[in-house]
Amino acid sequence: MTDLLKAARTIMEAARDLPLGHFRHGLAVEAKADESPVTAADRATETRLRADIAARFPDHGIFGEEYGVEGMEADYLWIIDPIDGTKSFISGHPAWGMLLGLLHKGRPLLGVVQMPALGDLCWGDADGAYLNGRKIEARRGIAPDQAFVLINELPRILQSEPEVAARLLASGRYARASADCYSYVQLAAGWVDGVVDYGLEPYDYLPVLPIVEAAGCVMTDWQGRPLGFGSDGRVVAGPPEIHRYLLAQINGA
Repeated sequence: MTDLLKAARTIMEAARDLPLGHFRHGLAVEAKADESPVTAADRATETRLRADIAARFPDHGIFGEEYGVEGMEADYLWIIDPIDGTKSFISGHPAWGMLLGLLHKGRPLLGVVQMPALGDLCWGDADGAYLNGRKIEARRGIAPDQAFVLINELPRILQSEPEVAARLLASGRYARASADCYSYVQLAAGWVDGVVDYGLEPYDYLPVLPIVEAAGCVMTDWQGRPLGFGSDGRVVAGPPEIHRYLLAQINGA
């Protein structure tokens, strides 16, 4: 394990109890400009993560959901989503997570997903993907018609891309509506075979990308292009054969 990955894990684990202390305690909820919810826990958690990163790596940049970018031009850029799944968080559902990623000269280097209410810690880099210290890999050799596919943000896809939603709902053996970062942990661990997502921001997909790829999956936009800061937020991921199948379903090929 690299020193950077050790530091990322340490930073995340040290901040775990901050959002967990607010969970199911009746937080006030505000609406951001895009109508997505935000709480004091989101802001306090990002503040803590940013402070710990800056103390360890003063020359690195930071890009967070709540407080934007500092040092975008730096060779190393940390990506923070302090609470991924705020709707789950405010409704008492345990499937919310904390995301931390690191890019080097624009290339995703490592990612960490922490699920405080579930007690899970998942990470990945060039040396592999791990869940709670155990190496994980995506499931391979599954025929597309037997795949278990998670569709994140299904209501939004139904509203904006109804024909795509219809094809996805008919995909594989099981298609289930889901949301947020834990879908990518499930994929990397081999519990499901594909994830389709919609309306994401860089802090949603860049931290999970190294984990998904380290587990043996391909993760791109809906046109099969690599993900980066300029991507449109539509994401598809799975082992190569399932990824190709889902791309074809999305594009009606």
